[in-house]
Amino acid sequence: MIALPIGVGGPVVPVPVPVPVPVPVPVDDAAAGADDEVAARHTARGQEPLFILRRDWAPVLEQLRRRAPGDLPLTGAARQLVEEYAQMRRDQQAPDYRKNIRTLTILGYWLGAEVPVYERDVHDLAQLDPNLAAKPVCQFLRARGLLVDDPGLHRDTDLTWIEAVLTTLPQPAAGEVRVWVDVLRSQGRREGESRSWDGICRYLAYVQPVLAAWAAAGVTTLREITKQQVEGAVEDLSGHARRQVAIALRSLFRTLKRQRIVFRDPARHLPVGDLKGVPKSVPGDLLAGLLDHAATPLGRLTVALAVHAISGDDISTILTADVDLARGTLEVRRGLLRHTLYLEEFTHRLASEWLAYRHRRWPASTNPHLLVSQKTALDPDRPPVSVGTLRLVLPKGVTLDGLRQDRILNEAFESADPLRLMRLFGITEKTAMHYVGAAHPERTAKLPR
Repeated sequence: MIALPIGVGGPVVPVPVPVPVPVPVPVDDAAAGADDEVAARHTARGQEPLFILRRDWAPVLEQLRRRAPGDLPLTGAARQLVEEYAQMRRDQQAPDYRKNIRTLTILGYWLGAEVPVYERDVHDLAQLDPNLAAKPVCQFLRARGLLVDDPGLHRDTDLTWIEAVLTTLPQPAAGEVRVWVDVLRSQGRREGESRSWDGICRYLAYVQPVLAAWAAAGVTTLREITKQQVEGAVEDLSGHARRQVAIALRSLFRTLKRQRIVFRDPARHLPVGDLKGVPKSVPGDLLAGLLDHAATPLGRLTVALAVHAISGDDISTILTADVDLARGTLEVRRGLLRHTLYLEEFTHRLASEWLAYRHRRWPASTNPHLLVSQKTALDPDRPPVSVGTLRLVLPKGVTLDGLRQDRILNEAFESADPLRLMRLFGITEKTAMHYVGAAHPERTAKLPR
């Protein structure tokens, strides 16, 4: 019988891993050779653990810090696994593959390769040394059925932030805001369009300072909020900031009213306003040196697509299958909508050069996105390239949105036809009229009565 403490709470403390003592093997043993110093605490296949405790890898790493990965004795299965991974990463020309090999070697030396490895162990080990890596190793082990996934490591970062914000609010206000989040995720009483956690995070980020100020003032439930308090929340704001906070507050209280949590909607008549900013063009001296500044095929194609008025988010999500060099077209996906871009000779040549460079640089890449980086090309999760990476190809003072805005405004100066702008750039009627009004204010001015 095992006596365990009852009612003991608190965080889980990592259990130190004992340092193994190598067991000498006779020289004439048939199994002697490569496995004569293997750690003796490997779990056998089919053996279930009695307790699952979080390991403390610091003593293990301290013991192995001065030993090269090739000096660690491995079992036959572990050695074969490391060699397979090393060959795969060399064929893919993956960067920093030595970090991954060292991580996998330590895991194979300490845990063996006969049973799956816990994902938490891989991350805990990699966090102790910058020369170790976790994600590529986990992807490799998962593909071979040798990884026990940890759900806590796969939580959406935006969802984690939302949960953290809700914990700072008093009850029942936190529960009321959670209802709003659930409805935005199409989990309310009525079925609707589901928003992404990223979109919900942006909504909550706008109203979080307002909710925190109300909580500091002693408000515990949103039923206490009055129309005057809602108007006061946006009173000192202006422009884009005021518009976004007003939209989020109207969405919040409209949802709570429909869910019958609040009796009245204090934000119902809150004016949202409209963005009256006039689009600005990019200075000509900056435009002239853009392609000279972009020294890589990725940078040149990014600049060309931005000049075609494609936003950074759209550029990062374009798929290789969306490019048809034979017909000279590129299809831009915007939700359920599709916008076909007809490539002129220069952009067509840049796209062809990029595809040839990508195939030559990463022949083993299976990422379906047109633009990839050194980090995303060989990632088994096949993520799109980040917008931040695309911004790095531009000189200081130029943005992707600025290039898109300059292109549409330039076309609006040439033609005051909003339908032409809608066909060329796939924009809405309201956006087209906004640019036409900025380019030709005399044609859209209101006539006196």
